[in-house]
Amino acid sequence: MHNELVQDIELLQTKVAFQEDTIEKLSQALVDQQKQLHALQFQMKHVIDRLKQQPVSNIASESEETPPPHY
Repeated sequence: MHNELVQDIELLQTKVAFQEDTIEKLSQALVDQQKQLHALQFQMKHVIDRLKQQPVSNIASESEETPPPHY
């Protein structure tokens, strides 16, 4: 009985150690993903800002167009 109890405790300790390692790895993965997300958000904001600075259209409006030669 005593030997069984020791084995059960060792098994539980092993499982807890494994879970702690897994939690640490998941936590680090979350930190890494958060960094990537912030970097992508920064890049997206930069792209949006650059697009907003671009002229609305590269095509001239009808009033700016020269009439065709047959007019």
